[in-house]
Order: sequence, then C-alpha cells, then structure tokens
Amino acid sequence: MSETTAPLAASATASAAGAPSGSGSGSAPAPARAERRARRARIALRGLQVFLALFYGIASALPKLIAHPSASEGFDKMGWGNAGMYTIGVLELAGAIALLVPVLQSVAAAALGALMVGAFVVQVVVFDGQNAATPLILIVPLALIAWKRRESNRALLRWARREA
Repeated sequence: MSETTAPLAASATASAAGAPSGSGSGSAPAPARAERRARRARIALRGLQVFLALFYGIASALPKLIAHPSASEGFDKMGWGNAGMYTIGVLELAGAIALLVPVLQSVAAAALGALMVGAFVVQVVVFDGQNAATPLILIVPLALIAWKRRESNRALLRWARREA
C-alpha cells in the first residue's frame, strides 16, 4: 500500500467499524477538541500566575524592599514605618515565588488574596479610597488561581503529614 492510500484505507476501515469520523469538515472529534481547550486553559492559567508573580515580585515587593520613597511615604502615613513596609514586601515576594511552585500555588494565591483584602481596607480607611480598586481587581485572578489549583492543596497536605 502506498503512503497516499494508507490514510484513506485506515479511514475506510474505521468507518466500516463504526468509529466516529468527526463532523465531516476535517475537525477533530469532540474529546480531542475538549482536550485542546483544557490544555489552552491550563496554559492561560499558568501565564496568569507568571504575570501575577512578576507583578508582586517586581512592581509591588521590590519598591518596599529597597525602601523606595513612594513606598516609604505610604507606610509612614499609615504609621507602620519601615518595619511594616519590609514585612509586607517580604510577604509579597514570598507569595510571588510561591505562585510559581506547583505545590504552593493555591495556598499562595489565597494568602495574597487575603493580603489584598487587608490592602483594600487600608486604602479605604487610611487613604480615603484612593487606589482602593487595585486590590479588588487583583483579588479576582488570585481567587481563580486558588480555586483552579486547589488540587495542589492535597499534595501539600500529603507532604506535611509525611514530614510530621
């Protein structure tokens, strides 16, 4: 059998055996389409995690950790000083790194979400709502990551039980 007739023969054999042949327009069967869609969703979610990790590590934690004046002024106004600024910076950097570690990703997203709830409260109470939308906007993708990656919590609990 030649290379050009082999696919036709295989298709004819599959049709005779009752195998589904797709929609007739050359599209893949439904399970293959669903798998591709699921794969794209996993890739998009991982991309979101990387984006948020970069945001929290570079745009949010770094100014606090290098005591940039824009960060220092806000923490001085809150009355938290440098200790509060460095603490929040370390928490954000740890969360950014943990977003990229598969076993920690769900817990990291939940912890960063809790940190954003606190940031929202501070923005409303101390800064009269100025920039209060930013933490609220960030809570949405963090909640999505925490929910979609919740399976990693089981792996983390198994590891913790094994170490105990």
